[in-house]
Amino acid sequence: MFMISSLSGCAAPWDVTPVSSTGLYFDTVITITLYGHGKRQYIDECFKIADKYEKILSAKDPDSDIYKINSADGSPVTVSPECTEIIKAALSFARESDGAFDPTIGALSTLWDFKTATAPPNEDKINDALVTVGYENIHINGNDISLSGGARLDLGAIAKGFIADKMKDYLISQGIKSGIINLGGNVLLIGSHPNGSSYKVGIQKPFDDEGNFAFTLEKSDCSIVTSGIYERYFEYENRLYHHILDTKTGYPVENDISSITVITKKSTDADALSTMLFVMGRDAALSYASSHDDVDVVIITKDGSIIRS
Repeated sequence: MFMISSLSGCAAPWDVTPVSSTGLYFDTVITITLYGHGKRQYIDECFKIADKYEKILSAKDPDSDIYKINSADGSPVTVSPECTEIIKAALSFARESDGAFDPTIGALSTLWDFKTATAPPNEDKINDALVTVGYENIHINGNDISLSGGARLDLGAIAKGFIADKMKDYLISQGIKSGIINLGGNVLLIGSHPNGSSYKVGIQKPFDDEGNFAFTLEKSDCSIVTSGIYERYFEYENRLYHHILDTKTGYPVENDISSITVITKKSTDADALSTMLFVMGRDAALSYASSHDDVDVVIITKDGSIIRS
């Protein structure tokens, strides 16, 4: 989805030589780049952070907090403070969007298989799952979390951003002033390049070859997250079914957006907003950005137009 580089073309001295490492968490390729010799130890710690939160937030790991909540048949489950924190963050976006973004989409999202499916799920199953979707079904009492109405949590639309912010918090605490955290295309830029330049971030052209960019951004110290219909999808009877689901219909969102890129300070926010604003649609997304000074959006429509807030 992204190409990231410094705007400088000069050879880097040893103290600003990029040091990079890649790992796989949440079925997502994570790449972390810091600058200068001796920085690899901090990258290793970031991977430990990713491992920690995968074990807390995975909906598939029987030992995770989310799995335990989903399997408790409505009984309260005592979870880690971090799990409570991300659920509260997800709830804030659900309330703000009147459910366009909804973390209780788990029963619905598990019906859709965008890796191997060749046809949509059974309509009756979709309708049954829709009944369980509703953020009002989340109940929080301290660190005790319970669900009602058959709801199931799926934090996939906010977890990567949340984890990226935790990584950045750690790196800042260790005195790191420049770096790039890339969680499967969810990019969080720490400061600017050590030489003072911005980073150049390329945004993928939908349905084109990887590395062909629709546009580039020159940014520092912010998060950049893109959601699009070209990332995970299948085609059935001449219709494209993508992974961004409409919480009202149970089917993929239908509008004129091919991708939406959100630029803001926190990666938690950028991650959630990229889904929320996609679901809400072009006009609502642009209106949201115009009323929030710390949020910018860039929309690519299905006809290839690029619209910036």
